[in-house]
Amino acid sequence: MSAEAERKTETIPQWKREETDAIVEFLESYGSIGVVDITGIPSKQLQDMRRELHGTAALRVSRNTLIERALAEVGDGLEGIAEHVDGQVGLIGTNDNPFGLYQQLEASKTPAPINAGEVTPNDIVIPEGDTGVDPGPFVGDLQTVGANARIDGGSIKVVEDSTVLSAGEEVSADLANVLAELGIEPKEVGLDLRGVFSEGVLFSPEELDIDVEEYVADLEAASSAARNLSLNAEYPTARTAPSMLAKAAGEAKSVGLSAAVESPDLADDLVSKADA
Repeated sequence: MSAEAERKTETIPQWKREETDAIVEFLESYGSIGVVDITGIPSKQLQDMRRELHGTAALRVSRNTLIERALAEVGDGLEGIAEHVDGQVGLIGTNDNPFGLYQQLEASKTPAPINAGEVTPNDIVIPEGDTGVDPGPFVGDLQTVGANARIDGGSIKVVEDSTVLSAGEEVSADLANVLAELGIEPKEVGLDLRGVFSEGVLFSPEELDIDVEEYVADLEAASSAARNLSLNAEYPTARTAPSMLAKAAGEAKSVGLSAAVESPDLADDLVSKADA
């Protein structure tokens, strides 16, 4: 270590050193380490999420500078996820595989209302149907934000699904009030995974976002196609040998019967054929 590095190490306050050591211990305790975005999650809800993760994963929140220092100290490629340490983030550790972690975090997200000034992550749609609101100024509020609404049968109805805001656009105060009145919660609140490092590989959320059922179906289809190819090419494997032997036995039997070959295995069939 250089003299300059030694001086910098000496000037680190004790509490920072202890916290960095604790983060290093956390990083070394799990096979997969990820960075999650915790922006806008209230403290109580964050604690609830910690409890839900208990037993399968652990969440640790600290200062970004200390997280980056700990990642650099551990090394082994783990420092690669430091690029995701920006803004309000936390570390998540698990011994599950990254795909399982991603699925767990996505499943734990809950619907939440959206506030004025926020950017919507998805298209916001006010669905067709009775709003349950008595006739009044609210029908004008709905029409102002772009919903096709009218008074019908003593209540306000939306006559068709109405997309009132596209993904990436900012929510106005008028729209926020309308959504709150209708009880529509267009966004999800949870831990957004930015990246995971596991077994020397850095995974992005896009790489982890797979449809498990579709993936299994693809594997089954590929396995079936490989089996058929092996059978048609007469290439024996542990999976296809029994079927190939059964097919060969059947073909040999057909040849034996056609040629009237005397054989103990064919005697009964030959007598039946002759009798017929």
